[in-house]
Amino acid sequence: MSARRVDRMFRAFADETRLRILHLLSRGELCVCDIMAALRAPQSKVSRHLGHLRRAGLVTGRKEGLWRHYSLAKPSSPFQKRLIDCLGACMDEVGMLQRDARRLDGLGRRGRPCR
Repeated sequence: MSARRVDRMFRAFADETRLRILHLLSRGELCVCDIMAALRAPQSKVSRHLGHLRRAGLVTGRKEGLWRHYSLAKPSSPFQKRLIDCLGACMDEVGMLQRDARRLDGLGRRGRPCR
């Protein structure tokens, strides 16, 4: 793995919004509208941070109709896998991330525009 790739990953981890998005995506594929609702963030902010995560090789996206769905990328190296596993083990302890997850769980009870 190149030093540039490692640098991009650590820069991605250094932002609160990107960590929140990664934590949500660790639960499975999500539409941008789901991420927006869980984070209570505007589309422009969510899309900008998803772009950073995509360039860092941490998430992948696919288009379905008008909507784009994102998921965690398959790790490209053992180093990346260990790093993601370590980060995931720590993130469940952060209160803000737990609140985001509860908001996401609550979305399942309501209709969403992307479904």
